Amino acid sequence: MGQARDAMYRLMAAMAAKDIEDLSDCFATDAVLRTPDQGEISGREAIADYFHHFWEAMPDVRYEQSARHEAGDVAIVEGFVTGTNTGSLGLPTGGTLPATGKQVRVRSCDIARVQAGLIAEHHAYFDQMELLGQLGLLPEPSNQ
Repeated sequence: MGQARDAMYRLMAAMAAKDIEDLSDCFATDAVLRTPDQGEISGREAIADYFHHFWEAMPDVRYEQSARHEAGDVAIVEGFVTGTNTGSLGLPTGGTLPATGKQVRVRSCDIARVQAGLIAEHHAYFDQMELLGQLGLLPEPSNQ
């Protein structure tokens, strides 16, 4: 197993265990996370906090991996984020959405560039429209 895949494996294990310290330790101190909902997040504590908010919104959240890839210093994991929204969900605008009680299964792809055994850059992609739709937060289409 290469360095990039090992770092991604540690990250996925920390996420599965919902261990904030182990998750934080996967990242370089000046790491950058890019997400569709929050844009660029800098620093390991801020990155760990981002993931922690998802754990609060969906305490049973888990990642179903469907494919793993590694090329040099980059590791990629594709899959689905699943969980039940039983806690409030933070919005990019700073507000929060109350719990919907709905289950979600959203496509996801994580790409990590690793340096010296730590994640230096992480891109986390997920379909925001799919998430909002499954939470019941999109308007119903009109029958015209």
